[in-house]
Order: sequence, then C-alpha cells, then structure tokens
Amino acid sequence: MTNKRKLTIAVSGLNAVDSPGPGVAVIRALREAESFDVRIIGISYESLEPGIFMHNLVDKTYQFPYPSAGVEAVLERIEYIHSIEKLDVFIPNFDSELYTFIRLEDTLKEMGIHMFLPTMEQFEERHKVNLNEFGEKYGINVPKSKAIHDLGAIYSISSEFTYPVLVKGKYYDAAVAYNMEQVKTHFNKISAKWGYPIIIQEFVHGTEFNITGLGDGLGNTIAAVPMRKQYITDKGKAWGGISISDKRMLELTDKFLSQTKWRGGFELELMKNKENEFYLLEINPRMPAWIYLAVGVGQNIPEALVKLALGEKVEPFTSYKVGKMFVRYAWDMIVDMEEFQTISTRGEL
Repeated sequence: MTNKRKLTIAVSGLNAVDSPGPGVAVIRALREAESFDVRIIGISYESLEPGIFMHNLVDKTYQFPYPSAGVEAVLERIEYIHSIEKLDVFIPNFDSELYTFIRLEDTLKEMGIHMFLPTMEQFEERHKVNLNEFGEKYGINVPKSKAIHDLGAIYSISSEFTYPVLVKGKYYDAAVAYNMEQVKTHFNKISAKWGYPIIIQEFVHGTEFNITGLGDGLGNTIAAVPMRKQYITDKGKAWGGISISDKRMLELTDKFLSQTKWRGGFELELMKNKENEFYLLEINPRMPAWIYLAVGVGQNIPEALVKLALGEKVEPFTSYKVGKMFVRYAWDMIVDMEEFQTISTRGEL
C-alpha cells in the first residue's frame, strides 16, 4: 500500500442545523480523498456547533473570532493555531468570512497556509446587491432586484415590483412577501440579523435547480454537478436533492466560469420558469452544504480544491452519475458536558 502524504486542513462551517454550514460535508469529502490523508482542524464560532463533537471527522477544534472582530483578530488567531498545528490549507465555508480571508490570502501563503478563493473583484461583483449589473455584463438572465438601505425606501416597491417579492439578507436568509406589511416584517427581521442593505427581488415562478462546481481561476470548468431540489425546508434549504443531466445548466456554468474566470468553489441557484428559461437567482461564493452529493456522483470537489490551493495541476472532471439522491437527516449525538465546557472556556477541544 502506498503511503499517502498527510495534509493538515482547517475547515469552518461546522454548524449542522436546519440551515447547515458546508463544513461537515466538506470534511467527509476530504476524508475520502484519494490523493492525500488529512488531519482536520475544525474552526468554530459557537460552542454548540455539532461538528466540534464529531471526533471521527474532526481531529481538533478551535474557537474563532467573528469576522466583525476585524482582520487583525482573525490573523492573530490563525497564527496561534498554525504555531501548534502547522496548517497546510484553510477552507473557509461561510460567505461572511470571505471578505477577511480574501484580504489575508497572500499573508497566509507566506506563512505556508494555502487557500483557493475568489478574487475580491469576483466576490464583490456577484453580490446580491450587484446582481442586475452582473446579469447585464455577462448576458445572463437575472430577476430584477433592488437594494434598500432604510425602511422608508420600501414604499416605492409596489410601483416597481409585482407581488409576491423576495426579501433577502445581505449574506443569508430570504422570505417571500405577498404584500407591503409582509415586506416590512421580513425587512425588520432580516436587517436586525444581517444588517443593510436588504435586497428586494422579483419572484420568478418555476422549479428550483442548483449547480455546484469549481473554477480554476483561468476560465476553465474543473467540476460541475447540477441537482434538482426534492425536499425544501421552510428556510428554502435543500433537505433532499437529485443529480440530473441538464446540458443548458452545464453550458450556463461554463459561460459563468469562462467569462468571470471564477476562482474556487461556488453554487449557482437557478429558477426555471414556465417558458423553460433559466434565471440566476444567486451566486454563492463557496461550496454548498450539499457538496457531498458531488462526491457521491464521482466529483470530489473539496479534494480538487485542495490540490488547486497547493498549486497542483487538476484534470477537469468529465462525467458524473445521474439520478443519485441525497437525503439529509438529523440525529442526536451524546456529548460529555465536560467537552462543551472545555470548548466554551478554553476555546479548544
């Protein structure tokens, strides 16, 4: 048996609630990598993130300051973790972390920690706030949307949009509003959690599809797996999905990657309307929580991302299995109270 090289990889997004982070799925993929073995360092923001206590997946976990604490605080924590763990690769899995990590990419590389993230320009231009301009620039259908910075501005919505509309947060959360009162309610609730602006988006009736993949930063498609949501939670998250064959979705992805030269993992949220046209609702600038489906159909995207981060050549995946489903489930882990106290007080476990 050949001795595979051992990599130490830090992974965030260990929450596995009804709106799960991608971390646990990414770690499962890395554990199944054929080209390396891993020691997984979990990065947690709260003491009850389930991934912390999954000792078969995560070797050690460190609490991390929120991105709002600033670049210096984040860098200081990474330096401390790196001094103990000697990290090879860092995979941040939350949109809200990326601004900080994109700024730190060169600094971390000098320390020997590799990442493979979108550029700041790519990250900014795909923002929900800029989706109209993005669609125009790249010739991609997007629903009409408008960013709103204060409650007073919502009164113009009735003249500009037809109900229902989607009310979306800057980073996360979206809710359908059927009248002005509901817009106000969702506006207040989402802005209290994620701040401003709030995005009002035209509601496209149809069937929802998602595609996840990996761009090499040069315009090439390294991986792409489309799926149709089979079961959706009240937060709009896929709790079950099926891999499908759709030439137009793959062509749209190739177009997105070749024109933007996207670097890193991503998820495109698409809606297919009654006229069979695809509308791009959102571009998530990282791997989704359902990334393990891609592994299950033959494309280990997290493994390929790690190799790109290390500057290695990666051959594009050319096929995947169609008709494979993922079904998410919740289960109860029994955890020692001492472990919870340790991560809460010491910030390590």
